[in-house]
Amino acid sequence: MRRNIFLYLFLFVSLWVVFQYVNSTKIYENQEAQIARLEEKLQKADSVSANIQGDQSARYFKLANNDNAYSYFESFGVDYTDLEARIESALISQNGTSGNPLVTYDSAAGNVFQINKIEVLNHKWVIADFSDGKRWGELILLYDVAKDGSISFETLQSVLYP
Repeated sequence: MRRNIFLYLFLFVSLWVVFQYVNSTKIYENQEAQIARLEEKLQKADSVSANIQGDQSARYFKLANNDNAYSYFESFGVDYTDLEARIESALISQNGTSGNPLVTYDSAAGNVFQINKIEVLNHKWVIADFSDGKRWGELILLYDVAKDGSISFETLQSVLYP
């Protein structure tokens, strides 16, 4: 009788070990398949992200690669080589100790509003970010490039965030 109990116990333990082994193997294989699927999705997402970041033509409102804007400048005889850098330089150079005249807001506590970031949207518009260190806002500017290369600006709209 005692021998039968050990035999039954041995069979039960053997079956339990086989069940655990088969179950663990299936779980492992399912997890490996799921990891492979997720790695494939991640690889696709990374390639899409790299294409969007690396391809400047993916941004519609950008002066670079804007053939219509270049045609506009050509029709007026304006040199548009490195125009974005010249526009940025012209805007930043207006920052002074009394602020930037294109920013029409009064700053508080002795700080002055200065333009920080600039994006040339097309052959007429620029969007700019400004701040006084505590508050910030954005501007839409109209710009015009004369044949002699001088650039003039006009503030069309601005918004100040608290």
